[in-house]
Amino acid sequence: MLRYALAIFTSAFLLFGVQPLAGRYALPWFGGTPAVWTACMLFFQAALLGGYAYAHGLASRLAPRTQARVHLGLLVVAVAVLGARALWEGSPVAPGPGWRPADTDLPVLRLVVMLAATIGLPFFVLSTTGPLLQSWFVLARPGRSPYPLYALSNVGSLLALLGYPFLVEPWVGRGAQAWGWGAGFVVFAVACAVCAVDVLRRAGTPEAAPEAVTSLPDNDEPRPGARRTLAWLGLSACASVLLLATTNQLSQDVAAGPFLWVMPLALYLVTFILAFARESFYSRALCTVLLIGSGAGVAHVQTAGPHASLWVQLVSYATALFAGCMVCHGELYRLRPAPRHLSAFYLWVSAGGVLGGLFVSVLAPALFRAYWEFPLSLVACCLLALMGMASQPEAETRSLRLRRVLRGAMLLIVAGNLVYTMAREYGRASFSARNFFGVVRVMAQFQDDSEQRFYSLRHGAITHGWQYVAPERRSRPTTYFTRESGLGLAIAEQRRLRAAVGLPPGLRVGVLGLGVGTTAALMEAEDSLRFYEINPVVIALAQGEGGFFSFLHDSPAKVDVVEGDARISLEREWERGEPQGFDVLALDTFSSDAVPVHLLTQEAVALYVKHLAPHGVLALHISNVHLDLVPLTLAHARALGLKASFVFHETSGDALRSNWMLLSPDREFSWGPTFTKAQARVRRLGLRGEPDFTWTDELSSVLRVLRHPGTAAPDVMDVEASSPGTQATTPVSQSEPE
Repeated sequence: MLRYALAIFTSAFLLFGVQPLAGRYALPWFGGTPAVWTACMLFFQAALLGGYAYAHGLASRLAPRTQARVHLGLLVVAVAVLGARALWEGSPVAPGPGWRPADTDLPVLRLVVMLAATIGLPFFVLSTTGPLLQSWFVLARPGRSPYPLYALSNVGSLLALLGYPFLVEPWVGRGAQAWGWGAGFVVFAVACAVCAVDVLRRAGTPEAAPEAVTSLPDNDEPRPGARRTLAWLGLSACASVLLLATTNQLSQDVAAGPFLWVMPLALYLVTFILAFARESFYSRALCTVLLIGSGAGVAHVQTAGPHASLWVQLVSYATALFAGCMVCHGELYRLRPAPRHLSAFYLWVSAGGVLGGLFVSVLAPALFRAYWEFPLSLVACCLLALMGMASQPEAETRSLRLRRVLRGAMLLIVAGNLVYTMAREYGRASFSARNFFGVVRVMAQFQDDSEQRFYSLRHGAITHGWQYVAPERRSRPTTYFTRESGLGLAIAEQRRLRAAVGLPPGLRVGVLGLGVGTTAALMEAEDSLRFYEINPVVIALAQGEGGFFSFLHDSPAKVDVVEGDARISLEREWERGEPQGFDVLALDTFSSDAVPVHLLTQEAVALYVKHLAPHGVLALHISNVHLDLVPLTLAHARALGLKASFVFHETSGDALRSNWMLLSPDREFSWGPTFTKAQARVRRLGLRGEPDFTWTDELSSVLRVLRHPGTAAPDVMDVEASSPGTQATTPVSQSEPE
C-alpha cells in the first residue's frame, strides 16, 4: 500500500500547492479582484473533472495492463511538456508576457485559457491520480478498502494549502516556487510510474482478476440509479457554491490573495477528510447546531458591514462554511457506492464541483446584482440538513423528537433571516450592478432633506465617494478627497509652489481608481486630470449614467479616463515612450476595502515614480479597516529615495476619516504653509534603518500587514512608531451616515 499512498499523497500535495501559485500569477493581469480566484477554481474543477473522466474511462473500458501502459505514456508526455515550458519560457508554471490582456473583455474565458496553456496538462495528470490509483489498488489488493487512500489524498491537499500562506508565500518568491513545484512533479511521475509497473506485474495474477474483485460481498450492489446520481451531483455542487461564495465574501473586504483563498478551501477539504474517514464523524445534530449559530453570526456580520472586525468575519464565515460543507459531504458519504462504482462516484462528485464553479463564475454575475449565491447556498445547506433530520430515528424518545423539531424550526428561521438580511440591504440601492470586478451600488441618503440629500457609491461594504443633489452643494469635494485630505493638500501645495517660481498655472494630475470622480472637484480650468479605472460600470456611473454623479462633467479641467488595469496601462504608456509627467499621482484602487496587491508592490511604485514630473508627488490612500499599510509604504519610500509624510484627517462635515501617505523627492514639501495651516494633522516620518519587509511582484503576503485583533484606530501621533520593526495601526475606513 505504501507505493500507492506515496503517489496519491504527492499528487494531492502538488495539485493543491500549484493552485494559489497560479492564482498569484493571474491576479496582476486581471484586476486583482476576488473573481480571479473564482475563475481559477472553475478551471481547476474542470480539469479535475477531465481527470476523473479519464480515470473512469480507463478503469471501466480497458484491461489493467492497458491502463498502466496508457498512463505511463501520459506521464512521459506531461514531464516532457513541463520541461519544454521551463526551457522555452524560463519557468515550468509562470505565464509568458504574451498572456497579458489588452482589454477587459471576457476575463473569465481569457483566464481559463491561460491556465490551460500554462499548467493544463500537468494539472490534468495530477487530477487523474486519486481515482485511477485507487481503482488499481482495488485490483492489486482485493478485499482492502480504498477509501482511506481518498482521505490520505485530502490530507496531502490540506497540508499544501495550510503550508502555502504561512510557510511558502511570505518567504519564497514566485519563481522559486514554480521551479520547486516542477521538481516535485518529476518526483510524483516516478512514484506513479512505480504503481503502474506494479499493475503490470500483478494484473495477470488470479487474485487481481476483475471477477475476483466484483465477486466481493460489497460489490453485489447494482449500478446506482439516476436519483442517487443526481443526489451526488447536487450535494457536491452545493458545497462547491458555498466554498466559492464564502471566498468571495471574505476577499472583497481584505485582499484577493492566497491567505484568504486557502482558508475556505482548507476547511472544505477538512470536511471531506472527516466525512470520508468514518461515518460516525458526521453528526447531523451537531452540524445543525453549528449551522444555526453560524447563520446568525453571518447575518450579524452582513448587517454590521465594515464595522465588523476581520476576526469576527473569519469566525462567522468559517464556521458556516464548515457546517454547510460537513452536511453536504456527510450526506454524500452516506450515499457512497460499492468500490466497483468508485470511479463513477468520483466523476459525478467532480461534475458537481464544476457545476458549482460555473454557477458562481458565470451564471451568478449574470443573474444576481449582488453576491446572492452566498446566502442562497447557506439556505440550501439548511434545507439539506432539514431533509436529513426529517426521517424519525428508531427508538427515538419524546425528548429527542422535541429537540429534533426545535432544531428544524431554528434552521427555517435562520434560512429566512439570511435571505431577509441580504434583500433588505440591497433593496435600499437606487442602482446595483455586478460584473467580474465586483458589486457596485448607488445609495440615496437623506431623501427627505433636499439640502442634505446625496448619492453615494458603494463597492462591497465601503463607500467610494458621494455627491450632493442640491445644485449649490453639487461641486463640493467629499469623502476622502476634500481639500483638507492628503490628496487635497498635495494638489494645493503643488499649485502654490508652481505660482511661487513663476510657472504658468495648470497642474497635471493622475488618479488610479475613479470612484465617482470626486478629485475632479479639486481641479481648475488650466489643469488636466487623468483617471485609470478597470471597472466599466464605475466609469459609466462617473460619466453620468443614471444621473447620480456629475463631477467629471462639471469639472472645468480637461478630464480623461483610461479603461483597464492601472498598472498595465501605465506600463504600456511607458513602453510607448509616453511618460505622463504628473505633478500629483494618487493611488486609490481599493475594491470594497480590499487592496489589489499588485498595485502596491515595490515594482509598481517604482513605475508610478517614472510617470511623475521632476518634483512630482505620489499620494497613496492607505485608509483600511483590516490592513496596516504604513510600514509598507515607508519601505517603498526608503527603497526609492523619497521623503514620506503621513496626513490624517478625521471625519467632519463632508469629509470621511482618511489616511494618506505622501511621497516626494523634496524633503521640505510638507513643510509649506499649505500643510502648516491645515486642519488635517501631518506627520513627517523618518526613514532611517532597513525595512523589515516589503511587497514585491515575486514576494508579498497580506499576513505581514494584518492588524492585530482588538487594536484601536490610532491618533496620527501613533504613526511615529511606524518605523520598520514596529507595528502601527491605521484608522479605519468609514461608511457614510445612514
